[in-house]
Amino acid sequence: MSYQNMAKVYDFLMKDAPYEEWTNLALRWVKDSKPAKILDLGCGTGAITRRLANNGHQLVGVDYSDDMLSQARSIAEEEHVSIQWIHQDIRELSGVHNQDMAISFCDVLNYITTEEEIRMVFQHVYESLKDGGLFLFDVHSIQHMEEDLKNQIFSEVYEDVSYVWMCESGEEVGEVLHDLTFFVKEEGTELYQRFDETHHQRTFTPESYHTWLEKTGFEVVSIFGDFDPHATTISEAERVFFVSKKVRKS
Repeated sequence: MSYQNMAKVYDFLMKDAPYEEWTNLALRWVKDSKPAKILDLGCGTGAITRRLANNGHQLVGVDYSDDMLSQARSIAEEEHVSIQWIHQDIRELSGVHNQDMAISFCDVLNYITTEEEIRMVFQHVYESLKDGGLFLFDVHSIQHMEEDLKNQIFSEVYEDVSYVWMCESGEEVGEVLHDLTFFVKEEGTELYQRFDETHHQRTFTPESYHTWLEKTGFEVVSIFGDFDPHATTISEAERVFFVSKKVRKS
């Protein structure tokens, strides 16, 4: 999954996404000293990355899709925001060190669909952080995947773009295959271009992520649901958030 054609319409389709809530969540955990060095994994077109940079922090944005990064670079240049962009698979993250914080929001880690690869990502993030550095990420809850997404069909029709999104059940609990078909109006014509995307996501129990973080060397600071750090339960949450801290290995 590389978001090849979807990059063209991604920002329009995500215009109502809670970017400010993700940004504010990260800012809540940034230490007083500025500028903090923040690594944004799976940054997409940089909506959160730019917001954090505009709050005075030094950002590195990493994404697997060169098309997404092209959009991110273009927008950042137009807005005169200085960000380092890296085209890289987060499963093979390298060359970034001494970061104060790493973030990975908007269910990026649900695209990492095996325990082995999740633990690879955690290890690379661990190595990218300074001692005491924080790692914040969210994932879809199993309940949300099983009850709200699996075997569902979603669609939207706008003037210039329409899509049909089919969510097929995978073989494992919490696993979904997303088949998306887009129709995008060609500029200056009444013709529409069709393109298709297939995305594979899987989520695991909070206990599993907790265990894998600790085995990597992180201390799990907080687990909560749906942007609320004070939530006492995550059983009904659509998104589960994790805050962990790099602990020096003995």
